[in-house]
Amino acid sequence: MTLQALESDLLSAPKLDWDFLLDAPLRIVIIIVGAIVLNMVMRILIRRFSAAVAKGTVGSEKSAENNKFSSTVAESQRTGIEPTVIRERRAQRAKTVGRMLSSVATIIIVVIAALMVLDQMNFNIAPILASAGIVGVALAFGAQELVKDYLSGFFMVIEDQYGIGDTVDLGEAVGEVEDFGLRKTAIRDLTGTLWHVRNGEIMRVGNLSQGWARAVLEIPIDYSTSMDTYREITHAVTATMSKDPAVASAMLDIPEIAGVQSISAEYRVIRTMIKTKPNLQWMVERAFRAALTDELDKRGIQIPIVQEAVLRTLPRTSESTAPTTKRAEDSSTSDHRPSRRTGDSPSPLPSDDEIRATTDESSGDTPNGEN
Repeated sequence: MTLQALESDLLSAPKLDWDFLLDAPLRIVIIIVGAIVLNMVMRILIRRFSAAVAKGTVGSEKSAENNKFSSTVAESQRTGIEPTVIRERRAQRAKTVGRMLSSVATIIIVVIAALMVLDQMNFNIAPILASAGIVGVALAFGAQELVKDYLSGFFMVIEDQYGIGDTVDLGEAVGEVEDFGLRKTAIRDLTGTLWHVRNGEIMRVGNLSQGWARAVLEIPIDYSTSMDTYREITHAVTATMSKDPAVASAMLDIPEIAGVQSISAEYRVIRTMIKTKPNLQWMVERAFRAALTDELDKRGIQIPIVQEAVLRTLPRTSESTAPTTKRAEDSSTSDHRPSRRTGDSPSPLPSDDEIRATTDESSGDTPNGEN
């Protein structure tokens, strides 16, 4: 190819339309780049918000452990939980919140950017917006329970109402939290039943294992045992429990005697409370009752029982009607009174035959003297 032929081909080629490139394509590129930058900025802000929710998980663990004025150390001293456990739980909560907010922000930015790109490509997005409005109205009515569940779960995570491993009381479901999501919570109760509870249906939450717990014992003590003696017994029980490393580590304070909770004719109930680590109050209660029983046995003190007197009679049957009538006639020839023992010994209770005879005799007498 000669130089003249090449020059003729270049001159005959169509000119590049810079006006077109600087119009719609440039706007589309700007929209895409702007969406990417905005998504990155939102992720940075969400990451900072998650760090604020975590309250101390951001930064090196070494500095957090050495800082005796940090919130983690203060909570550990107040609750008795290891700082590592507190940081792990806060980190998990921050991760859940950050993941949810990042997903929502990305979806919103992508949808808006896609609509703007379609508009720059001269597509009619009015039907899309109208359909989106209809879908939004339908979701507002049909999926309002789902939105309620997610919003409730989101605020539960932010406020740290409970987490996996906690023992909670949600009303009908009481047990240990095995799974906790933004839509539902899975709880395993004492019988092994796994309850799935929607977060939107949770009206109240009773966390039995957050921070610290308290073992509350109602001990019946008879009136022959004084309060000073019970305090001595409690001190001996505490010394016995301290020998068990598991029980001693679970107790955050010595047992506290609140006082007499109630009284009755046989005994008085003394309330004793022990501050423990979360989820360990039941173990401490069982250990205290076992040690208390042994200490009472050593001192010869018995647990008081309710005094009851039970009077039992045999029911009348059709077969025993005739013999009962005969025995009633025999007893009517006497003085109509059951035999009583004389002397200082107590009188025995009347037998079943005597009770039936007395009942037949009283029922046979009418006001008019007719039998």
